Amino acid sequence: MSGAREQFGSRLGFILAAAGSAVGIGNLVGFPVGAAKNGGGAFLVMYAIFVFAICLPVMMAEMAVGRKAKKDPLGAYSALTDNSAKWKIAGWLSIITPFMIAVFYLVITVWIFGYLYGAVTGDLALLAEPDTFGTFINSPIIFVYMAVVLGIVYLILQGGVKEGIEKAAKLLMPALFVMLVLLVIFVLTQDNAMAGVYFYLVPDFSKITASVVNGALSQAFFSLSLGMGIMITYGSYIDRSADIPGSAKLVALTDTAVAFTAGLMILPAIFSFNPNTNPAELSESSIGMIFSFLPQIFLALQTSIGFVGASVVASLFFLLVFFAAITSLVSIFEVPVAALMDEKDYSRRKSLVVLGALLVLFAMFCALSFGFVPFFTEFTSYAGATKSFFQVVYDVFYDTILPLNGFLICIFVMYRWKRHNFNEALEEGSPDYKGSWVEKYVNISVSVFIPIILLGIFINTVALIYFGVSLFG
Repeated sequence: MSGAREQFGSRLGFILAAAGSAVGIGNLVGFPVGAAKNGGGAFLVMYAIFVFAICLPVMMAEMAVGRKAKKDPLGAYSALTDNSAKWKIAGWLSIITPFMIAVFYLVITVWIFGYLYGAVTGDLALLAEPDTFGTFINSPIIFVYMAVVLGIVYLILQGGVKEGIEKAAKLLMPALFVMLVLLVIFVLTQDNAMAGVYFYLVPDFSKITASVVNGALSQAFFSLSLGMGIMITYGSYIDRSADIPGSAKLVALTDTAVAFTAGLMILPAIFSFNPNTNPAELSESSIGMIFSFLPQIFLALQTSIGFVGASVVASLFFLLVFFAAITSLVSIFEVPVAALMDEKDYSRRKSLVVLGALLVLFAMFCALSFGFVPFFTEFTSYAGATKSFFQVVYDVFYDTILPLNGFLICIFVMYRWKRHNFNEALEEGSPDYKGSWVEKYVNISVSVFIPIILLGIFINTVALIYFGVSLFG
Protein backbone atom coordinates (compact mmCIF):
# COMPACT_ATOMS: atom_id res chain seq x y z
CA MET A 1 0.00 0.00 0.00
CA SER A 2 1.56 3.26 -1.05
CA GLY A 3 1.90 6.34 1.10
CA ALA A 4 2.17 6.81 4.84
CA ARG A 5 0.26 4.43 7.07
CA GLU A 6 -3.10 5.67 8.31
CA GLN A 7 -3.28 6.83 11.92
CA PHE A 8 -5.86 7.73 14.49
CA GLY A 9 -6.20 11.49 14.81
CA SER A 10 -6.30 11.56 18.60
CA ARG A 11 -5.80 9.43 21.68
CA LEU A 12 -9.51 9.72 22.46
CA GLY A 13 -10.37 8.42 19.00
CA PHE A 14 -8.11 5.41 19.47
CA ILE A 15 -9.50 4.62 22.94
CA LEU A 16 -13.12 4.93 21.78
CA ALA A 17 -12.43 2.78 18.72
CA ALA A 18 -10.63 0.13 20.79
CA ALA A 19 -13.37 0.26 23.43
CA GLY A 20 -15.96 -0.04 20.66
CA SER A 21 -14.34 -3.27 19.51
CA ALA A 22 -14.40 -4.56 23.10
CA VAL A 23 -17.92 -3.46 23.99
CA GLY A 24 -20.24 -5.90 22.27
CA ILE A 25 -23.29 -8.07 22.70
CA GLY A 26 -21.63 -10.17 25.38
CA ASN A 27 -20.96 -7.11 27.56
CA LEU A 28 -24.50 -5.81 27.37
CA VAL A 29 -26.41 -9.04 27.90
CA GLY A 30 -24.26 -12.12 28.40
CA PHE A 31 -22.05 -10.67 31.13
CA PRO A 32 -24.75 -9.45 33.56
CA VAL A 33 -26.72 -12.69 33.29
CA GLY A 34 -23.56 -14.77 33.66
CA ALA A 35 -22.74 -12.77 36.78
CA ALA A 36 -26.22 -13.29 38.19
CA LYS A 37 -26.03 -17.04 37.66
CA ASN A 38 -22.52 -17.39 39.05
CA GLY A 39 -22.26 -15.63 42.37
CA GLY A 40 -23.31 -12.06 41.61
CA GLY A 41 -20.79 -9.75 43.22
CA ALA A 42 -18.25 -12.56 43.56
CA PHE A 43 -18.30 -13.05 39.78
CA LEU A 44 -17.84 -9.30 39.29
CA VAL A 45 -14.78 -9.29 41.54
CA MET A 46 -13.25 -12.25 39.69
CA TYR A 47 -14.01 -10.67 36.33
CA ALA A 48 -12.33 -7.38 37.31
CA ILE A 49 -9.27 -9.22 38.64
CA PHE A 50 -8.94 -11.23 35.43
CA VAL A 51 -9.36 -8.13 33.24
CA PHE A 52 -6.50 -6.28 34.88
CA ALA A 53 -4.28 -9.17 35.98
CA ILE A 54 -4.43 -11.28 32.82
CA CYS A 55 -6.17 -9.53 29.93
CA LEU A 56 -4.53 -6.11 30.28
CA PRO A 57 -0.95 -7.44 29.80
CA VAL A 58 -2.08 -9.39 26.72
CA MET A 59 -3.71 -6.26 25.30
CA MET A 60 -0.52 -4.29 25.88
CA ALA A 61 1.46 -7.02 24.11
CA GLU A 62 -0.80 -6.90 21.05
CA MET A 63 -0.74 -3.09 20.88
CA ALA A 64 3.06 -2.99 21.25
CA VAL A 65 3.59 -5.52 18.43
CA GLY A 66 1.25 -3.61 16.13
CA ARG A 67 2.83 -0.21 16.75
CA LYS A 68 6.38 -1.52 16.43
CA ALA A 69 5.75 -3.28 13.11
CA LYS A 70 3.22 -0.76 11.73
CA LYS A 71 1.55 -3.65 9.98
CA ASP A 72 -1.40 -6.03 10.14
CA PRO A 73 -0.98 -9.18 12.34
CA LEU A 74 0.45 -11.32 9.51
CA GLY A 75 2.86 -8.57 8.50
CA ALA A 76 3.77 -7.86 12.13
CA TYR A 77 4.73 -11.45 12.93
CA SER A 78 6.73 -11.60 9.71
CA ALA A 79 8.48 -8.24 10.13
CA LEU A 80 9.55 -8.89 13.73
CA THR A 81 10.89 -12.39 12.97
CA ASP A 82 12.56 -11.80 9.60
CA ASN A 83 9.80 -13.74 7.81
CA SER A 84 9.90 -16.80 10.04
CA ALA A 85 7.67 -19.46 8.48
CA LYS A 86 6.62 -20.80 11.88
CA TRP A 87 5.40 -17.42 13.12
CA LYS A 88 3.60 -16.74 9.86
CA ILE A 89 1.20 -19.46 10.97
CA ALA A 90 0.36 -17.35 14.03
CA GLY A 91 -0.06 -14.37 11.73
CA TRP A 92 -2.46 -16.25 9.47
CA LEU A 93 -4.47 -17.40 12.50
CA SER A 94 -4.77 -13.76 13.55
CA ILE A 95 -6.18 -12.87 10.12
CA ILE A 96 -8.49 -15.82 9.44
CA THR A 97 -9.93 -15.82 12.97
CA PRO A 98 -11.40 -12.28 12.92
CA PHE A 99 -12.71 -12.79 9.38
CA MET A 100 -14.64 -15.91 10.41
CA ILE A 101 -15.82 -14.26 13.63
CA ALA A 102 -17.09 -11.38 11.47
CA VAL A 103 -19.09 -13.97 9.51
CA PHE A 104 -21.28 -15.10 12.42
CA TYR A 105 -21.22 -11.66 14.08
CA LEU A 106 -22.69 -10.18 10.92
CA VAL A 107 -25.58 -12.64 11.12
CA ILE A 108 -26.28 -11.75 14.76
CA THR A 109 -26.06 -8.03 13.95
CA VAL A 110 -28.61 -8.54 11.16
CA TRP A 111 -30.98 -10.19 13.63
CA ILE A 112 -30.56 -7.25 16.01
CA PHE A 113 -31.29 -4.79 13.22
CA GLY A 114 -34.44 -6.72 12.34
CA TYR A 115 -35.67 -6.55 15.92
CA LEU A 116 -34.75 -2.85 16.10
CA TYR A 117 -36.87 -2.26 13.00
CA GLY A 118 -39.71 -4.26 14.55
CA ALA A 119 -39.58 -2.28 17.82
CA VAL A 120 -39.47 1.09 16.01
CA THR A 121 -42.41 0.20 13.77
CA GLY A 122 -44.59 -0.93 16.67
CA ASP A 123 -44.34 -4.72 16.32
CA LEU A 124 -43.36 -5.24 19.94
CA ALA A 125 -46.22 -7.67 20.60
CA LEU A 126 -45.09 -9.80 17.68
CA LEU A 127 -41.45 -9.73 18.82
CA ALA A 128 -42.51 -10.99 22.25
CA GLU A 129 -44.22 -14.09 20.87
CA PRO A 130 -42.20 -17.29 21.54
CA ASP A 131 -42.20 -18.48 17.92
CA THR A 132 -41.22 -15.17 16.34
CA PHE A 133 -37.45 -15.59 16.51
CA GLY A 134 -37.44 -19.02 14.89
CA THR A 135 -39.67 -17.76 12.09
CA PHE A 136 -37.69 -14.54 11.64
CA ILE A 137 -34.23 -16.12 11.23
CA ASN A 138 -35.58 -18.36 8.45
CA SER A 139 -37.32 -15.52 6.61
CA PRO A 140 -35.91 -14.11 3.35
CA ILE A 141 -36.22 -10.60 4.87
CA ILE A 142 -32.97 -11.17 6.77
CA PHE A 143 -31.07 -10.82 3.49
CA VAL A 144 -32.57 -7.36 3.01
CA TYR A 145 -31.45 -6.42 6.52
CA MET A 146 -28.03 -7.91 5.77
CA ALA A 147 -27.65 -5.53 2.83
CA VAL A 148 -28.44 -2.57 5.12
CA VAL A 149 -25.94 -3.65 7.78
CA LEU A 150 -23.24 -4.31 5.19
CA GLY A 151 -23.87 -0.86 3.73
CA ILE A 152 -23.32 0.76 7.14
CA VAL A 153 -20.12 -1.23 7.76
CA TYR A 154 -18.85 -0.41 4.26
CA LEU A 155 -19.47 3.33 4.67
CA ILE A 156 -17.57 3.37 7.96
CA LEU A 157 -14.60 1.32 6.76
CA GLN A 158 -14.41 3.07 3.39
CA GLY A 159 -13.71 6.31 5.27
CA GLY A 160 -10.47 4.82 6.55
CA VAL A 161 -9.02 4.95 10.04
CA LYS A 162 -9.37 8.65 10.86
CA GLU A 163 -12.40 9.63 8.79
CA GLY A 164 -14.26 6.35 9.11
CA ILE A 165 -13.48 4.20 12.15
CA GLU A 166 -12.50 7.08 14.46
CA LYS A 167 -15.42 9.33 13.48
CA ALA A 168 -17.90 6.48 13.88
CA ALA A 169 -16.46 5.59 17.30
CA LYS A 170 -16.69 9.22 18.45
CA LEU A 171 -20.37 9.26 17.49
CA LEU A 172 -21.54 5.76 18.35
CA MET A 173 -19.72 5.17 21.64
CA PRO A 174 -20.95 8.33 23.45
CA ALA A 175 -24.45 7.63 22.10
CA LEU A 176 -24.19 4.08 23.43
CA PHE A 177 -23.14 5.33 26.87
CA VAL A 178 -25.97 7.88 26.99
CA MET A 179 -28.61 5.30 26.02
CA LEU A 180 -27.25 2.83 28.54
CA VAL A 181 -27.35 5.36 31.38
CA LEU A 182 -30.88 6.48 30.42
CA LEU A 183 -32.12 2.89 30.41
CA VAL A 184 -30.44 2.20 33.78
CA ILE A 185 -32.09 5.28 35.33
CA PHE A 186 -35.46 4.23 33.96
CA VAL A 187 -35.16 0.63 35.15
CA LEU A 188 -34.00 1.59 38.66
CA THR A 189 -37.13 3.69 39.14
CA GLN A 190 -39.39 0.66 38.62
CA ASP A 191 -40.97 -1.42 41.39
CA ASN A 192 -38.86 -4.30 42.78
CA ALA A 193 -35.79 -3.14 40.81
CA MET A 194 -33.69 -3.08 43.97
CA ALA A 195 -34.18 -6.84 44.34
CA GLY A 196 -32.29 -7.24 41.07
CA VAL A 197 -29.58 -4.83 42.21
CA TYR A 198 -29.18 -6.77 45.46
CA PHE A 199 -28.96 -10.10 43.65
CA TYR A 200 -26.47 -8.67 41.15
CA LEU A 201 -24.12 -6.96 43.59
CA VAL A 202 -24.16 -9.03 46.78
CA PRO A 203 -21.57 -11.83 46.49
CA ASP A 204 -22.63 -15.45 46.83
CA PHE A 205 -19.31 -17.21 47.23
CA SER A 206 -20.98 -20.61 47.56
CA LYS A 207 -21.58 -20.58 43.79
CA ILE A 208 -17.90 -20.17 42.94
CA THR A 209 -16.60 -23.35 41.31
CA ALA A 210 -13.74 -24.15 38.94
CA SER A 211 -16.10 -23.88 35.97
CA VAL A 212 -17.36 -20.48 37.17
CA VAL A 213 -13.78 -19.21 37.52
CA ASN A 214 -13.02 -20.48 34.03
CA GLY A 215 -16.19 -18.79 32.76
CA ALA A 216 -15.23 -15.44 34.32
CA LEU A 217 -11.76 -15.60 32.78
CA SER A 218 -13.11 -16.56 29.36
CA GLN A 219 -15.67 -13.74 29.50
CA ALA A 220 -12.95 -11.23 30.41
CA PHE A 221 -10.61 -12.41 27.65
CA PHE A 222 -13.24 -12.53 24.95
CA SER A 223 -14.92 -9.25 25.90
CA LEU A 224 -11.70 -7.28 25.39
CA SER A 225 -11.35 -8.51 21.78
CA LEU A 226 -8.08 -10.28 22.51
CA GLY A 227 -6.73 -12.95 20.19
CA MET A 228 -8.55 -11.45 17.18
CA GLY A 229 -5.72 -9.33 15.82
CA ILE A 230 -7.78 -6.18 16.47
CA MET A 231 -5.41 -4.66 19.01
CA ILE A 232 -2.41 -5.48 16.81
CA THR A 233 -4.10 -3.76 13.86
CA TYR A 234 -5.29 -0.76 15.88
CA GLY A 235 -1.86 -0.56 17.54
CA SER A 236 -0.34 -0.14 14.08
CA TYR A 237 -2.47 3.00 13.64
CA ILE A 238 -1.12 4.89 16.68
CA ASP A 239 2.01 7.03 16.68
CA ARG A 240 5.25 6.47 18.56
CA SER A 241 4.40 9.03 21.23
CA ALA A 242 1.22 7.23 22.31
CA ASP A 243 1.12 5.83 25.85
CA ILE A 244 0.25 2.18 25.29
CA PRO A 245 0.04 1.11 28.98
CA GLY A 246 -2.17 4.10 29.82
CA SER A 247 -4.39 3.66 26.77
CA ALA A 248 -4.81 -0.07 27.42
CA LYS A 249 -5.89 0.66 31.00
CA LEU A 250 -8.53 3.13 29.78
CA VAL A 251 -9.87 0.62 27.24
CA ALA A 252 -10.09 -2.06 29.95
CA LEU A 253 -11.78 0.36 32.36
CA THR A 254 -14.31 1.43 29.72
CA ASP A 255 -15.14 -2.14 28.79
CA THR A 256 -15.54 -3.19 32.43
CA ALA A 257 -17.63 -0.12 33.25
CA VAL A 258 -20.03 -0.85 30.37
CA ALA A 259 -20.37 -4.50 31.40
CA PHE A 260 -20.99 -3.54 35.02
CA THR A 261 -23.51 -0.83 34.10
CA ALA A 262 -25.31 -3.21 31.74
CA GLY A 263 -25.85 -5.44 34.76
CA LEU A 264 -27.62 -2.54 36.48
CA MET A 265 -29.97 -2.44 33.50
CA ILE A 266 -30.65 -6.13 32.77
CA LEU A 267 -31.02 -7.71 36.23
CA PRO A 268 -33.20 -5.01 37.86
CA ALA A 269 -35.37 -5.03 34.71
CA ILE A 270 -35.88 -8.79 34.96
CA PHE A 271 -36.71 -8.66 38.68
CA SER A 272 -38.94 -5.60 38.28
CA PHE A 273 -41.09 -6.85 35.44
CA ASN A 274 -41.15 -10.46 36.65
CA PRO A 275 -40.83 -10.53 40.47
CA ASN A 276 -41.05 -14.32 40.51
CA THR A 277 -37.93 -14.73 38.37
CA ASN A 278 -35.76 -17.70 39.27
CA PRO A 279 -32.18 -16.61 38.44
CA ALA A 280 -31.10 -20.22 38.00
CA GLU A 281 -33.43 -20.47 35.01
CA LEU A 282 -32.03 -17.44 33.19
CA SER A 283 -30.40 -18.26 29.88
CA GLU A 284 -26.65 -17.64 29.74
CA SER A 285 -27.02 -17.26 25.99
CA SER A 286 -26.95 -13.64 24.85
CA ILE A 287 -29.01 -14.71 21.85
CA GLY A 288 -31.73 -16.24 23.99
CA MET A 289 -31.90 -13.19 26.24
CA ILE A 290 -32.00 -10.60 23.44
CA PHE A 291 -34.46 -12.26 21.11
CA SER A 292 -36.68 -14.35 23.38
CA PHE A 293 -36.71 -13.15 26.97
CA LEU A 294 -36.22 -9.38 26.89
CA PRO A 295 -38.94 -8.57 24.30
CA GLN A 296 -41.45 -10.17 26.69
CA ILE A 297 -40.19 -7.90 29.48
CA PHE A 298 -40.52 -4.82 27.28
CA LEU A 299 -44.06 -5.80 26.31
CA ALA A 300 -44.97 -6.15 30.00
CA LEU A 301 -44.02 -2.49 30.39
CA GLN A 302 -47.14 -1.39 28.55
CA THR A 303 -49.22 -1.87 31.71
CA SER A 304 -47.31 0.99 33.38
CA ILE A 305 -46.14 3.29 30.58
CA GLY A 306 -48.42 2.29 27.68
CA PHE A 307 -47.66 0.51 24.43
CA VAL A 308 -45.94 3.53 22.86
CA GLY A 309 -43.73 4.00 25.93
CA ALA A 310 -42.85 0.30 25.96
CA SER A 311 -41.98 0.46 22.25
CA VAL A 312 -39.73 3.48 22.86
CA VAL A 313 -37.84 1.66 25.64
CA ALA A 314 -37.51 -1.46 23.48
CA SER A 315 -36.32 0.64 20.54
CA LEU A 316 -33.68 2.32 22.72
CA PHE A 317 -32.47 -1.05 23.94
CA PHE A 318 -32.17 -2.59 20.48
CA LEU A 319 -30.52 0.59 19.17
CA LEU A 320 -28.04 0.34 22.06
CA VAL A 321 -27.21 -3.29 21.24
CA PHE A 322 -27.07 -2.49 17.51
CA PHE A 323 -24.51 0.28 18.07
CA ALA A 324 -22.42 -2.09 20.21
CA ALA A 325 -22.63 -4.78 17.52
CA ILE A 326 -21.70 -2.37 14.70
CA THR A 327 -18.63 -0.98 16.50
CA SER A 328 -17.45 -4.53 17.18
CA LEU A 329 -18.15 -5.72 13.64
CA VAL A 330 -16.27 -2.77 12.13
CA SER A 331 -13.23 -3.50 14.32
CA ILE A 332 -13.27 -7.22 13.59
CA PHE A 333 -13.56 -6.78 9.82
CA GLU A 334 -10.86 -4.10 9.71
CA VAL A 335 -8.25 -6.76 10.56
CA PRO A 336 -8.46 -8.79 7.31
CA VAL A 337 -9.04 -5.56 5.35
CA ALA A 338 -5.80 -4.09 6.71
CA ALA A 339 -4.01 -7.36 5.95
CA LEU A 340 -5.10 -7.37 2.32
CA MET A 341 -4.06 -3.73 1.96
CA ASP A 342 -0.64 -4.43 3.50
CA GLU A 343 0.18 -7.81 2.01
CA LYS A 344 -1.26 -7.39 -1.49
CA ASP A 345 -0.98 -3.60 -1.81
CA TYR A 346 -4.71 -3.36 -2.54
CA SER A 347 -6.57 -0.11 -2.09
CA ARG A 348 -9.02 0.07 0.82
CA ARG A 349 -11.96 0.04 -1.60
CA LYS A 350 -10.70 -3.05 -3.46
CA SER A 351 -9.97 -4.85 -0.18
CA LEU A 352 -13.48 -4.11 1.08
CA VAL A 353 -15.08 -5.37 -2.14
CA VAL A 354 -13.07 -8.62 -2.25
CA LEU A 355 -13.44 -9.46 1.43
CA GLY A 356 -17.01 -8.16 1.50
CA ALA A 357 -17.99 -10.65 -1.20
CA LEU A 358 -16.46 -13.51 0.79
CA LEU A 359 -18.07 -12.23 3.99
CA VAL A 360 -21.52 -12.22 2.34
CA LEU A 361 -21.01 -15.75 0.99
CA PHE A 362 -20.02 -17.28 4.34
CA ALA A 363 -22.60 -15.21 6.24
CA MET A 364 -25.30 -16.57 3.93
CA PHE A 365 -24.12 -20.11 4.72
CA CYS A 366 -24.48 -19.27 8.43
CA ALA A 367 -27.87 -17.62 7.97
CA LEU A 368 -29.16 -20.67 6.11
CA SER A 369 -28.09 -23.12 8.83
CA PHE A 370 -31.12 -22.80 11.11
CA GLY A 371 -33.43 -25.12 9.20
CA PHE A 372 -33.57 -23.19 5.92
CA VAL A 373 -31.09 -25.51 4.12
CA PRO A 374 -30.54 -29.01 5.61
CA PHE A 375 -26.93 -29.23 4.37
CA PHE A 376 -25.90 -26.21 6.47
CA THR A 377 -28.26 -27.06 9.33
CA GLU A 378 -26.72 -30.52 9.76
CA PHE A 379 -23.25 -29.60 8.58
CA THR A 380 -21.29 -32.05 10.75
CA SER A 381 -21.27 -33.69 14.17
CA TYR A 382 -18.89 -34.00 17.11
CA ALA A 383 -19.14 -34.71 20.83
CA GLY A 384 -22.24 -36.75 20.07
CA ALA A 385 -24.25 -33.86 18.62
CA THR A 386 -25.15 -32.53 15.18
CA LYS A 387 -23.69 -29.11 14.48
CA SER A 388 -24.85 -26.45 12.02
CA PHE A 389 -22.42 -24.46 9.90
CA PHE A 390 -23.05 -21.45 12.19
CA GLN A 391 -22.21 -23.50 15.29
CA VAL A 392 -19.02 -24.89 13.73
CA VAL A 393 -17.78 -21.40 12.88
CA TYR A 394 -18.59 -20.23 16.42
CA ASP A 395 -16.98 -23.25 18.10
CA VAL A 396 -13.80 -23.24 16.04
CA PHE A 397 -13.01 -19.56 15.62
CA TYR A 398 -14.54 -17.95 18.71
CA ASP A 399 -14.38 -20.52 21.47
CA THR A 400 -11.28 -22.48 20.42
CA ILE A 401 -8.75 -20.36 18.55
CA LEU A 402 -8.99 -17.09 20.53
CA PRO A 403 -7.20 -18.44 23.66
CA LEU A 404 -4.65 -20.13 21.37
CA ASN A 405 -3.93 -16.78 19.67
CA GLY A 406 -3.56 -15.18 23.11
CA PHE A 407 -1.09 -17.89 24.12
CA LEU A 408 0.92 -17.37 20.92
CA ILE A 409 1.22 -13.57 21.34
CA CYS A 410 2.57 -14.07 24.89
CA ILE A 411 5.16 -16.61 23.75
CA PHE A 412 6.05 -14.39 20.82
CA VAL A 413 6.74 -11.15 22.69
CA MET A 414 8.76 -12.82 25.44
CA TYR A 415 10.68 -15.59 23.71
CA ARG A 416 10.88 -14.67 20.02
CA TRP A 417 10.72 -10.89 19.92
CA LYS A 418 12.47 -10.90 23.33
CA ARG A 419 11.58 -9.23 26.59
CA HIS A 420 13.89 -6.21 26.23
CA ASN A 421 12.35 -5.29 22.86
CA PHE A 422 8.87 -5.66 24.33
CA ASN A 423 9.76 -3.41 27.27
CA GLU A 424 11.35 -0.79 25.01
CA ALA A 425 8.19 -0.72 22.89
CA LEU A 426 6.02 -0.09 25.96
CA GLU A 427 8.42 2.53 27.35
CA GLU A 428 8.15 4.52 24.11
CA GLY A 429 5.56 7.18 24.85
CA SER A 430 5.35 6.08 28.48
CA PRO A 431 8.63 7.00 30.24
CA ASP A 432 7.19 6.19 33.67
CA TYR A 433 6.70 2.57 32.63
CA LYS A 434 10.41 1.72 32.87
CA GLY A 435 11.26 0.24 36.25
CA SER A 436 7.66 0.48 37.49
CA TRP A 437 5.84 -2.32 39.31
CA VAL A 438 3.58 -2.57 36.26
CA GLU A 439 6.59 -3.41 34.09
CA LYS A 440 7.74 -6.07 36.56
CA TYR A 441 4.27 -7.59 36.75
CA VAL A 442 3.75 -7.58 32.97
CA ASN A 443 7.11 -9.28 32.42
CA ILE A 444 6.40 -12.03 34.95
CA SER A 445 2.79 -12.59 33.93
CA VAL A 446 3.26 -12.57 30.16
CA SER A 447 6.29 -14.86 30.35
CA VAL A 448 4.95 -17.40 32.85
CA PHE A 449 1.45 -17.77 34.20
CA ILE A 450 -0.71 -16.05 31.56
CA PRO A 451 0.44 -18.38 28.74
CA ILE A 452 -0.05 -21.38 31.04
CA ILE A 453 -3.60 -20.28 31.83
CA LEU A 454 -4.47 -19.56 28.19
CA LEU A 455 -2.99 -22.88 27.07
CA GLY A 456 -5.06 -24.61 29.75
CA ILE A 457 -8.23 -22.86 28.53
CA PHE A 458 -7.43 -23.88 24.95
CA ILE A 459 -6.85 -27.54 25.83
CA ASN A 460 -9.97 -27.69 28.03
CA THR A 461 -12.05 -26.02 25.30
CA VAL A 462 -10.93 -28.58 22.73
CA ALA A 463 -11.69 -31.45 25.13
CA LEU A 464 -15.09 -30.03 26.09
CA ILE A 465 -16.42 -28.88 22.71
CA TYR A 466 -15.15 -31.66 20.48
CA PHE A 467 -15.02 -34.63 22.88
CA GLY A 468 -17.57 -33.69 25.55
CA VAL A 469 -15.04 -33.96 28.39
CA SER A 470 -14.19 -31.13 30.81
CA LEU A 471 -10.74 -31.24 32.36
CA PHE A 472 -11.65 -28.80 35.14
CA GLY A 473 -14.96 -30.21 36.34
